[in-house]
Amino acid sequence: MEFKQLDIKPEGSWFARNLWSKHSKKTYLFIFLGAAAGVILYFLEGDRQLSNITFNDVLPNILMGGFFGLFITNSPCARNKC
Repeated sequence: MEFKQLDIKPEGSWFARNLWSKHSKKTYLFIFLGAAAGVILYFLEGDRQLSNITFNDVLPNILMGGFFGLFITNSPCARNKC
């Protein structure tokens, strides 16, 4: 009888595995791209100049774009569960 050797690799902590998984990296990328798109749309919609803009003016668009990026990668249909 021949037996194959079982290679068991240490998995690390649950937090580190989920923080740096392939899906998490994709989620971070889409959140960043959504936030960047929100900033770009803010500048295009009102024809504003950089000297007149404060962070509090741009923040709602950054949050909304980041939310859309999060939703795109984590919605049920994005994970083939709809």
